[in-house]
Amino acid sequence: MAHTPVAARLQALREQMQFQSVQASIWPTSDPHLSEYLPDRWKSRQWLSGFVGSAGLLVVTADWAGLWTDSRYWEQAAKELEGSGIQLQRAGDAGVPEPADWLAENLSAKSRVSLDSQSVSAQSLLAWKKATQEQELEWVLEADLLSPIWADRPAPPVGQVVQHVPPFACRTRQENLNSTRAAMQEQGAHWHLLSALDDIAWTLNLRGSDVSYNPVFLSYLLIGPDQAFLFVDSEKLSAGIQEALALDGVQVQGYTELLSFMRALPASMPILLDMARTTAWAAQLAAHLKVVEYINPAQLLKSCKTDAELAHVRETMEKDGAALCEFFAWFEQQSDVNELDVDEHICAARARQQGFVSPSFGTIAAYNANGAMPHYQATQQSHARIEGDGLLLIDSGGQYQGGTTDITRVVPVGKVSAEQIRDFTLVLKGMVSLSMLVFPEGIAGQQIDVLARQPLWEQGLDFGHGTGHGVGYFMNVHEGPQSISWRGRIGPHSALRAGMITSNEPGLYRPGQWGIRIENLVAAVPAMRSEYGQFLRFETLTLCPIDTRCIDASLLSTAERNWLNEYHQQVRERLLPRVQGDARNWLEQRTVAI
Repeated sequence: MAHTPVAARLQALREQMQFQSVQASIWPTSDPHLSEYLPDRWKSRQWLSGFVGSAGLLVVTADWAGLWTDSRYWEQAAKELEGSGIQLQRAGDAGVPEPADWLAENLSAKSRVSLDSQSVSAQSLLAWKKATQEQELEWVLEADLLSPIWADRPAPPVGQVVQHVPPFACRTRQENLNSTRAAMQEQGAHWHLLSALDDIAWTLNLRGSDVSYNPVFLSYLLIGPDQAFLFVDSEKLSAGIQEALALDGVQVQGYTELLSFMRALPASMPILLDMARTTAWAAQLAAHLKVVEYINPAQLLKSCKTDAELAHVRETMEKDGAALCEFFAWFEQQSDVNELDVDEHICAARARQQGFVSPSFGTIAAYNANGAMPHYQATQQSHARIEGDGLLLIDSGGQYQGGTTDITRVVPVGKVSAEQIRDFTLVLKGMVSLSMLVFPEGIAGQQIDVLARQPLWEQGLDFGHGTGHGVGYFMNVHEGPQSISWRGRIGPHSALRAGMITSNEPGLYRPGQWGIRIENLVAAVPAMRSEYGQFLRFETLTLCPIDTRCIDASLLSTAERNWLNEYHQQVRERLLPRVQGDARNWLEQRTVAI
């Protein structure tokens, strides 16, 4: 193994494993709140492996290490793991075992396996144990393997908390608590513990900055029939916020006081826990209570945006679209620009819009071959100049007080080839097909994914990621419970409901050449009611031209061409009052009918 920082860290980890009699250790991409984007303190998998992608799982034994990640990151991971001694496991690829199956096949019976109970959901831990039960593995959930070897481990974040207030906060804190309590009562629960940060922030109409891109703050929330208890570092809350919380029956407790508070609850009281969004550690605190397993009510409640919230989102999309017009008008006038410049200028354009707070995720600006890595991130050490001929993929978004945006566009640089135009058009056909869908209420996203893929499948093509994810309201850019992906399992809460905002983003990636993804956000809204029930349709929310220079119009049906022209007409009409000068000229040019 090469002498690298990662190799040295793995060696130190193995020494700790041997000292604590652990034969394997598992390192998910997770924190005590099961967040998607992690505060630096909990980036243990990244620190140990050197892989910086947002999804992955590391397994380390005395003589082997492997990192599982999905197809979005295969190319990136292969580069970042080079020389580390860690083997890339291409999750989902033929012949690649699941991590639990690998453990079952490669560990001796009764081996001790370390998995931090504060970094795995209660549901996932149960699945790990079930998959390896024949080996009778001993699960070591409280071992501290990191503290002795990570000397400069970052401290927990201490960002300030602010209130989300009207007019953008369209539901009061008391309304959110009452809705949650009604769901608790339906399930026969006296208490409800939340540890998912977006559910807590939404319930209390609070926003924070502890997690990059997500306006949330480290906390736990315990809701009872009359009172609620917020476990948080009180220094993050102003006196005014604490007073406002108290008026709504929310008492502030120290972040570390959850353990003693939970243990003091009377035994056998029913408590609602979402086992997929609660860590094994937090669930264990309720072991003396009667656990009612059910989805966090907040997850369902916040996923269905109200009419007032959708109205703010539509206005936010106009602001975001105007910022994009400004950016693209600037970009097309440049002759010397790189991928980092794209991020800088697109964020600056958004920042000039009223109500902008921050990006909603790290901008993906990927030219040519870099675009074939769906979650590529340009860095100071590694980025491309945008020159010559090719395709530039830009996936970006913003957090605004009135909504969250997420959009992907691909634009030509120089001359584009016939094959690139064909690929772009096939992806567009799938995106348009999904956009035009009318469907019965109760249909799950997994059941409609085929529409976005059919034009690609007909040509023997496909893409490895999901077609759509839920999007929050000035909240996480990825939220559930809905998604659009045939790989996802249909559960009791998978149905698309009126008010849900979901991305529509099919793609096509040719490694070493280019990548194409076209993404709009859509809202499920009522379409009609008939003797067969309520039907929904998708309202396209995103407002930004789709570059017609990359389209082979002969491959579009009449319906697809009409949809595109009508979309561009709407984009032009709604954005023209918000742009001027070069941005206005660019908008008019890019929305000409085909």
